[in-house]
Amino acid sequence: MRSGAKVGIVGSVFAVVVGGIGYGAYNVWNGINGGSSGSSGHSTTQGAPAKTSGPLSDDEIKNTAKDFLAAWASGDPDKASQLTNNPVDSLSALASFKEDAAVSKMQIAPGTPTDTKVPYTVKATVTSDGVSKPWSYASTLTVVRGKSTGRALVDWLPSVMYPQLKTGQSIMTGKAPTAAIKAVDYRNRELTKEKYPSLGSILDQLRKKYGAKAGGKPGIEMYITGGEGESAANTTLLTLAKGTPALLRTTLDADVQAAAEKAVKRFSEASVVAIKPSTGEIRAVANNRTDGYNAALLGTQAPGSTMKIVTAAMLINNGLASENKPILCPVDVVWQSQHFHNLKNFYDSNATLKTAFAKSCNTAFIKPLGKFGDNQIDPSTALSSTAEKYFGINKEWDAGVSTFDGKVPPSDGPNQAAAMIGQGQIQMNPLNMASITATAKYGTFKQPHIVAPSLIDGTIATAQSLPYNTAQQLRDMLHATATLGIGTATGAMSSVQGYDKGAKTGSAEVDAQGKSNSWFTGYSGDLAAAAVVQSGGHGGTAAGPVVAAVLNAG
Repeated sequence: MRSGAKVGIVGSVFAVVVGGIGYGAYNVWNGINGGSSGSSGHSTTQGAPAKTSGPLSDDEIKNTAKDFLAAWASGDPDKASQLTNNPVDSLSALASFKEDAAVSKMQIAPGTPTDTKVPYTVKATVTSDGVSKPWSYASTLTVVRGKSTGRALVDWLPSVMYPQLKTGQSIMTGKAPTAAIKAVDYRNRELTKEKYPSLGSILDQLRKKYGAKAGGKPGIEMYITGGEGESAANTTLLTLAKGTPALLRTTLDADVQAAAEKAVKRFSEASVVAIKPSTGEIRAVANNRTDGYNAALLGTQAPGSTMKIVTAAMLINNGLASENKPILCPVDVVWQSQHFHNLKNFYDSNATLKTAFAKSCNTAFIKPLGKFGDNQIDPSTALSSTAEKYFGINKEWDAGVSTFDGKVPPSDGPNQAAAMIGQGQIQMNPLNMASITATAKYGTFKQPHIVAPSLIDGTIATAQSLPYNTAQQLRDMLHATATLGIGTATGAMSSVQGYDKGAKTGSAEVDAQGKSNSWFTGYSGDLAAAAVVQSGGHGGTAAGPVVAAVLNAG
């Protein structure tokens, strides 16, 4: 306790006044004096020696959490940091929380521990430039046994201070570093993270990149700063004084976005993106993930059989297949000593490229590798060059926000066969697959973007148009997959109205994952969408209904 600090205990409330600034911590554990300190796992019974090994006792967990929260709430980062297993990093962070975040008053109410985890709620007052606002949130800490001391200590993570705080980030209060924006969809309907939660990180990025450029003026805010990549965008936690927001028109469609938000809620770990094929305008982005990751735009997963759109284009362009010509679809095939098989080991003795595509016959798309040498086609680069030349994959996109732009690298050995069916080293996300489908639908790659290209500082990526005959065959095969009885996408697409529609399913196997990832991509009119559901199984079962719901909203 700092010299001159005044302590008072009223019932179960621990209150300290330091330098005229009031802090407080609620103590809801019976039998523990809210004003006492110094237990910190050193003893569990009066006079008994402290434990230094073995599982943590209930008293160690409660006392350690209580002492840490009391020290933090009293405005004593030195003392609080010594109750963690990382006193150096925690001291800096806790001191910054008080000074840089401008927290002028704070009360902490611990909850009932579950094993070694202790939940708590924080009620604070933030004051800056003569303006004060209340701020509250809930978080959790974990108590562990120190590796060198054996003491019970708080396991230090930035999220102990605030649940969304990550390594390298801190909380600041003051003049906002970026101007505020009022983001609207292409029909001028306002978009907020409260109404459309999946847009939270996207709106933060748009504000950082375009707020000042669009004429906005910053206000006084509490915000998270620091970090890398998408998390580097400043995230506003509390607005003390509003700035002048700039109107920023996006390419999003509020109706499609709402449908996407609702659709991903049907499945855990689901992500979806919708694009307008004729322009590349992003109409919706939605995620439902426990880790908060924007897998819709940044994911790097194998896309499974949805990749057969690109493979089919490569085979057609090189004269190795045509939609209505026979193609072999055996039960399995061997390439470079590795076996590949069809789902449930099915085969089709009368397959054409169209029916093999509709049924998602893996072997039909691997078997042509044996003809590459006769046709002077390099199997290591054929798929990669097709993806880049016609679909814009492997190029750098500037969509107005952070994106991963797809990866189809040159391949050798068994990876050549795996790549043909969207496995191996291929990496995609729903944005990439929606773009690939949009390219097949429109015939020309239009780089996805979320704001007008005139606002984007970088270069918009371009690609050659697909040969007309190739694009037409791709549309025919996608349409058959979505409408014929044999098509794997027919069930999910049956709810999508209209004739002008097509789709492709995908199931991507992942090492050490019991169930495959569910992929689905499709189009209806001038709207294309793709979704992935991690561990969702067959593409038509999980990702399919997500895409169908989004297409219906367009």
